[in-house]
Amino acid sequence: MAKRIYWHIPGFCFFKNLNTVLIDLMNEYENCFHEGYRIGSVYGTFPGAIWNGGRTVLGFTSKNDIERIIKNYNSRKVPVRFTWTNSLIEEKHLNDTLCNLIMRLADNGQNQVLVNTKILEDYLKQNYPNYKYISSTTKRITDPVKLKEELDKDYFMVVLDYDLNHDEDVLKSLEPMADRVEILVDEICFPGCPKRIAHYKDESLKQLEFEIAKPFECPNKQATKSFSDCMKRPAFISNEDIKSYIDRGFENFKLVGRGLPQSLVIDSYIYYLVKPEKQDFIREQINKRLAQIAANQAAKRR
Repeated sequence: MAKRIYWHIPGFCFFKNLNTVLIDLMNEYENCFHEGYRIGSVYGTFPGAIWNGGRTVLGFTSKNDIERIIKNYNSRKVPVRFTWTNSLIEEKHLNDTLCNLIMRLADNGQNQVLVNTKILEDYLKQNYPNYKYISSTTKRITDPVKLKEELDKDYFMVVLDYDLNHDEDVLKSLEPMADRVEILVDEICFPGCPKRIAHYKDESLKQLEFEIAKPFECPNKQATKSFSDCMKRPAFISNEDIKSYIDRGFENFKLVGRGLPQSLVIDSYIYYLVKPEKQDFIREQINKRLAQIAANQAAKRR
């Protein structure tokens, strides 16, 4: 039996239909996907949740929708992972009604939380101990000593800063605890960006203030983004290279996608998860099923 490899995919809310189709296809056509590959979690947030970080996601989510979406994944044995990584959280934000409602509704022992700040992490662990807590890449830990200290804490996993994806010394040092390290394989941003922390804070402030009108002055801003752009970045880990990481004991890999085009996300799913000779078939199945979902939704609105 092949070793199980877990992929953590984006947008449990925004890409809900796509992710549901993917999970179902992996169950129905297991022979089309790389052996041992599983969906380890679907990460993201519900619109309007102020604890969210990394990407601003505004809007409104009803209790019924929250329950339905959580059940959609958990019934398929896939954890929902909340991106509670807002770096500007203060004590006054801890009692937020919507965020606490989300945590209560998903408090069934299956789900996970990405954390960034100690104040929110301490609050969550005290009030919601049934979740698995994961140290976020938004902490920007690139010092090997501090990374080791992070792994010595009681986190379920630690997401590696993508600037370290090809650092041989760091990877070698992580081998004894590789099963607790998650690697972001297709980050579209540039390595060593001097504004990355400032960008995370800007997104956090926008989430808290429900503000998206002021764009962040990113030095690497692009009009359009594609998976081929990801493949050109120095931090990119190719399909051919993934095996060497698996051989070293790494078994958790993360795909980008929050705030990115669905076409990019589909391309990444096809590239990493599907056997080359089956990629056209699975892409056709995804497109066909998404079109059917869209048609059904349109019919209900008539």
